[in-house]
Amino acid sequence: MSWIDRVRKALPFQDKRDTPDNLWTKCPSCSEMLFTKEYEENLSVCPRCEHHGRIGADARLDQLLDPGFTVLASPKVKEDPLKFRDQKKYPDRLKAARAANPHPDALTNSAGKIDGHNVVLGVQDFAFMGGSMGMAVGAAFVAGAERAIKDKCAYVICTAAGGARMQEGILSLMQMPKATVAISRLKRAGLPYIVVLTDPTTGGVTASYAMLGDVQIAEPGCLIGFAGQRVIQDTIREKLPEGFQRAEYLLAHGMIDMVVPRKNLKATLASVLDYLGAAQAA
Repeated sequence: MSWIDRVRKALPFQDKRDTPDNLWTKCPSCSEMLFTKEYEENLSVCPRCEHHGRIGADARLDQLLDPGFTVLASPKVKEDPLKFRDQKKYPDRLKAARAANPHPDALTNSAGKIDGHNVVLGVQDFAFMGGSMGMAVGAAFVAGAERAIKDKCAYVICTAAGGARMQEGILSLMQMPKATVAISRLKRAGLPYIVVLTDPTTGGVTASYAMLGDVQIAEPGCLIGFAGQRVIQDTIREKLPEGFQRAEYLLAHGMIDMVVPRKNLKATLASVLDYLGAAQAA
């Protein structure tokens, strides 16, 4: 036995303490290692580079709504209408997504208040099948708009989506005009429709209800677009500008109204609701 083995056996080693796997979070922008608890307390925003991380529906509802809000029931729709199957059956994908998420589909509505202003708030969760827009999302959007009309209040939606849900084919694309009609009903009722664009908002969601708000607000650095940058670049055969399809670029080119950091988002929404409420009353 070598001397180092004798020394090791003589030392009173203790069992290694278990370290939680989620103790640290790595910022995807600057690669800074952050304590997960401190990162979440900072609204999932990196304190070093201000990168706004993606958050779930429940976190978004807690951040924007006053305490005491009510999560609205999700409308029932026919599942797997096309009997779609790729590597997995569509019902199996839905089952896995629901097991990993707190809500039955990608769009969740809640009725509550933002600094005392009555609202219906819809939140898309990118963690649920990429926030994809299917029949359930379309039905939830219409239900949210109808609840806002019933309560005579604004409908605010936070978008986060990779586009239409391919497992539902043309039925998913039909949700685009369906949502547009619901927005028209809100406008005829004289009620505000406010969109908060979060990372990422792409595809058919961008081509419909994400860009039809009375006021368009975006979080810093979020991706907003229809087709992917590589597809556009290969199509037009030109190099795209720096920051193309990011919130700041769209603001500079008049596509959105403001870029608001997450910590200021609730106060900004309250100010917008105050202003639109006064205009509505007039």
